[in-house]
Amino acid sequence: MTDRSALQAVSPLDGRYARYTEPLVPYASEQALMRARTQVEVEYLIALADLDATPLEIDDGQREHLRDVYETFDGDDAALVKQIETEGYGEYSATNHDVKAIEYFVREHLPEGLDAAQWIHFGLTSEDVNNLAHRLLVKPAVDDVLVPQLREVRDALVEQAREYRDLPMLARTHGQPATPTTFGKELAVYASRLGRALGRIDRASVEISGKLAGASGTYAAHDAAYPDVDWPAFSREFVGGLGLEHEPVTTQVNPCDDLAAVFDALRGANNVLLDLDLDVWLYVSDRYLGQETTEGETGSSTMPHKVNPIDFENSEGNLSKANSDLTFLADYVTKSRLQRDLSDSTVKRNVGAALAHCLIGYSKLQNGLGKVVPNEQVMADDLESTPEVVGEAVQTILRREGFDDAYEHVKKATRGRDVSMADFTAMIDDLDVNEDVREELHALTPAGYTGIADEMVDDARE
Repeated sequence: MTDRSALQAVSPLDGRYARYTEPLVPYASEQALMRARTQVEVEYLIALADLDATPLEIDDGQREHLRDVYETFDGDDAALVKQIETEGYGEYSATNHDVKAIEYFVREHLPEGLDAAQWIHFGLTSEDVNNLAHRLLVKPAVDDVLVPQLREVRDALVEQAREYRDLPMLARTHGQPATPTTFGKELAVYASRLGRALGRIDRASVEISGKLAGASGTYAAHDAAYPDVDWPAFSREFVGGLGLEHEPVTTQVNPCDDLAAVFDALRGANNVLLDLDLDVWLYVSDRYLGQETTEGETGSSTMPHKVNPIDFENSEGNLSKANSDLTFLADYVTKSRLQRDLSDSTVKRNVGAALAHCLIGYSKLQNGLGKVVPNEQVMADDLESTPEVVGEAVQTILRREGFDDAYEHVKKATRGRDVSMADFTAMIDDLDVNEDVREELHALTPAGYTGIADEMVDDARE
């Protein structure tokens, strides 16, 4: 155990960004994993006592004592577990095995008068403990830390979408001027996409599942000791009691398809936000969005005037790193040679890092959204200088009136040319149409040509 400062951290997750990743410490740290393993061992011991087949008896006071072991698990306890593993403690030699160290730690904390050492870890393989412990950490890390942050981002998008639902803005398709939209409607698109992504995460989280079936997934040791016990039913009840779905047929390892689904769902949400990061960056670049400044803050070390969109760039970088890690994890953890190999053990220790990059990305994006302000005059000027975008409306109305070659007529007058509203006025005046249609065409303006964009904001998924 070391006492390094944040400035000596090997990873920025525990250094520069430690204040952002702090909420994940109860779920992603080594101490958290030790605590979760202790919880599994203690609850399993209590469950064995509830079987009529075993002679083990644990009274209410002893159960309270045992549960207190993991409920109050702290840094000193974690240090003791690590000592048992690496150095040895008391009668125990160094285990060089992290789960065995937990078993001995629980032995050391048995309540007085309870002779139960032989029942701790009875019939289990380390993976029975580890797969459950990891899921007891991943599930709340996603449900209680990441999802609330994502919901806050979505809520901020919904709020801004409603505020700017009527603010007209030039759209760009293929990077070129296109049919106008409203700034609010474009934010509503992201709010809606994020709402769907959150639904996928919620569904994946509900299906996180655990196994408890012994060294090869056959309940062999359990069945050998107590053949009359319905061990699959015991396992189903035990795993369910931990708040997890039960995985009934496995090798030594839980196949981890459930975790892969969670990682994929998070990656989907991250992709929505990466798209948003890029768009907002471009809006800032085009001066459609301004950024509130912070007193004393430096935008550039050499250009005093600059206010960089650093929050969106930081979010983009962290979400990209998160997605790279999540893709790797989803692909890797679902594979294990034959009934078991240990290559996934070290890989799973990096799940917390992937979630941490997600959390930083969400926090930075939310910070950025709180600073940007639409530059309404720039948007209006851009619309006014791009009157050709109403050409779509002109040709569509002419089609409605039965005008032959309406598209080609407008295309000839506008494509590849600098067009003014005066040019449109002249073209419309030359058309052979009824006067009410002519007035309808003359009334078209880029700023007014936004369809029902403002109404669509109300359809954003929440």
